[in-house]
Amino acid sequence: MASERETVLEIAVSTVTVGLFIAVIIGIGSTFNDGGLSQQGALALIGSIAGFVLLMVVVALVLSRK
Repeated sequence: MASERETVLEIAVSTVTVGLFIAVIIGIGSTFNDGGLSQQGALALIGSIAGFVLLMVVVALVLSRK
């Protein structure tokens, strides 16, 4: 039973993290949409991807230590 609870927790945390990433991408798209993605928008998008990767690493480390 304990492993099932851990699995559900991992799925929930991962789903919330991916949902946050999707929300950030949508926010960047609506903020920097001037007929196309501007240079600032492209940098924001790259930054959000890098931030997502780092966030997933941190989440994985925290979940693996429990």
